[in-house]
Amino acid sequence: MIPALIGTKIGMTRLRDDKGMVTPVTVVQAGPCTVLQIRTQERDGYHAVQMGFMDAKPHRSSRPLIGHAANAGTGPKRYAREIRLADVPDVGLGDVLTVSMFEEAKVAYVDVVGTSKGRGFSGVMRRHGFGGLEASHGVERKHRSGGSIGGHANIGLGRGVKKGKKMPGQWGNKRITQRNMKLKGIDRDHNLLLIEGSIPGPAGGVVCVRKSKTAS
Repeated sequence: MIPALIGTKIGMTRLRDDKGMVTPVTVVQAGPCTVLQIRTQERDGYHAVQMGFMDAKPHRSSRPLIGHAANAGTGPKRYAREIRLADVPDVGLGDVLTVSMFEEAKVAYVDVVGTSKGRGFSGVMRRHGFGGLEASHGVERKHRSGGSIGGHANIGLGRGVKKGKKMPGQWGNKRITQRNMKLKGIDRDHNLLLIEGSIPGPAGGVVCVRKSKTAS
């Protein structure tokens, strides 16, 4: 099975090597995760493993989810993710997955999937970094506006503004995948992964960490 776990972002700290070089890292508490379901090519058309993370109170869950977890011999989980595989998985229902998977597979780089911080409805200066209108004499008092949005239909010479035009709107709260992030350390006793650099989402946000698809 490809090393992959669901976890929560704890925060950022730094590592110092023997030469005194400082490396910023993000601490992720990954797992333990329980295998809730195994999908096979014959029955489902593809190979995959569904993992559950963080126990949920039964009265805050639903009967279908409680029954689904009971098939794996565990209680309901707050979060569930599915990891697609190329071959038949080598785990069974109810197996508990920990960060030792990454250590045993000697994983050097990981992909981290998370949800970026939601910053609400924002203008073009905050959302896209526009410089705003001039502050000189004679300029109308809307200096933080985006200005004209027509411009010959964005040089398409057609009618209407083209899709993707930078305008005010929702900023953040999107699914983001950070690829090829270096795995700097593993703490098996506390289920911690130390990943170089920053990952999407606030502290306490749920992320999915898996072995990188492209890095060797």
